[in-house]
Amino acid sequence: MKKLLIIALLSVSALIASTSAVSAQSASQSYIDKFKDNAIRIMHETGVPASIILGVAMHESGSGKSAIAKNLNNQFGVKGGGGAVYYKGNKKVRTSYKKYDSVLDSFKDFARIMTERKQFSHLADKFTQYDYKGWAKGIQRSGYCSSKKWAAQVMGIIKHYGLNEFDSEEAVKDTASAKKPELASNN
Repeated sequence: MKKLLIIALLSVSALIASTSAVSAQSASQSYIDKFKDNAIRIMHETGVPASIILGVAMHESGSGKSAIAKNLNNQFGVKGGGGAVYYKGNKKVRTSYKKYDSVLDSFKDFARIMTERKQFSHLADKFTQYDYKGWAKGIQRSGYCSSKKWAAQVMGIIKHYGLNEFDSEEAVKDTASAKKPELASNN
């Protein structure tokens, strides 16, 4: 009887774990599907790889599931902008994170930071839109994060979901030649 109970508990645990993994995979894929065209268009305009835009956003926001991503449209953990306020239930939350009108605005601001801030602007001169590994390591070395594993984690997301496919000439041509689809602007 004990063995049967243990087997049943292990089966239920495995089922719950696999359901959670499928749910996380599904949320990440939905995020990619929703925002890939935005990332490709921004890459075409700025030279920041679409894989970097999506990979960093997914890493920093939990594929759009973090509190600041949901409440402030802030996909990258960018601070500034005078401090934002949002409500978590009935509780007022004050934060130093920047609030954006849309996810697209957050993506554009990240690309602007990468190309215009002195701290990161050298990356656009050093790496092409096809070198996501160089970008990830360069962003880490330039002080974007404190974790020594950050670049490896971002590159892992890019590799796992094949985001570097969006950096190709074909992705650029497909997005540029398409009848300007309506850009996804919010969660």
